[in-house]
Amino acid sequence: MPNLKSMGLGNIGEIIGVDPVSFPTASYGKLAEASKGKDSTTGHWELGGIKVDTDFSYYPTGFPRDLLERFLDLTGCKGYLGNKAASGTEIIKELGDDHLRTKFPILYTSADSVFQIAAHEDVIPLEKLYEICRITREQVLDFPHIIGRVIARPFAGKTGEFKRTTNRRDFSLDPPAATILDFLYDAKIPTISVGKISELFNHRGISKKETSKSNAEGCNILLRLAETEKNSLVFVNLVDFDVYFGHRNDPKGFADALKYFDNFLPKFLEKIDETDAVIITADHGNDPTTPSTDHSREYVPVLFYQQGKFGKNLGTRKTFSDVGRTVADFFKVQTDLCGTSFL
Repeated sequence: MPNLKSMGLGNIGEIIGVDPVSFPTASYGKLAEASKGKDSTTGHWELGGIKVDTDFSYYPTGFPRDLLERFLDLTGCKGYLGNKAASGTEIIKELGDDHLRTKFPILYTSADSVFQIAAHEDVIPLEKLYEICRITREQVLDFPHIIGRVIARPFAGKTGEFKRTTNRRDFSLDPPAATILDFLYDAKIPTISVGKISELFNHRGISKKETSKSNAEGCNILLRLAETEKNSLVFVNLVDFDVYFGHRNDPKGFADALKYFDNFLPKFLEKIDETDAVIITADHGNDPTTPSTDHSREYVPVLFYQQGKFGKNLGTRKTFSDVGRTVADFFKVQTDLCGTSFL
């Protein structure tokens, strides 16, 4: 990855194939997670400048009976299928025909704190599926079942050809405190989300939402926004690393995605001028080479780029919140966020 190498990725620690350089073009370091969880929601909230003191609920063996009975009672569903941790593509292969026959929604979870509801769009129409998810979010899930996201997972097609559609919708919790997005939004500084960012913050503090379904689409949107937006925060999540390669233990796919991003970087950085700053980091680990398909709790890399400035060693930071604090410092916005700015 020659472009990430030149930015100083290999200066953070020993990375096979990415050597350290004498004059990195970005400042470099690594962030420790201060919050208790290791899920996407917790990671993004901490990047946004808050510490999440409580972990979410996880259900590796399926949801408990009392929760499911409450789900049936409040949503009006006559039954359910699934109730286990599973890949979304695999569970519709397994239970899609049963779903067509019974018209019961398919319930499943993952390594994340999620309550996922899959349904064929011809069996449970989209608006009905969204209503079921909304009721689940607002009425079914309460203490001690603190779940980060309820996710509508619609699919289409016929037996043997079931495919998820692009009509996914997330129903999230509000962050427990104001994040960098809230502070910028209140200061009339535009905040633009790309990918699942808006859903992870439950749409709070977002001026404009750009949807993307892949790394490539997210990168293309970022190129466009780099030309059109000024004095704005653009917050991008590239989902392929996690969804398609980390959780599926596919190191080859992960490597190819990293190379794609590395090849994209020069096209993006040539659009950056001296008024801009770029932060590249992650919300959790997701090692595709371990037996587990779960997220991994480990340091995440951080690169901080400003045109024409050589990088410095940012060291090992105590919290992801240093990112949110740095953004506040860059925009000169007063906040009570956690963390220490590295600007």
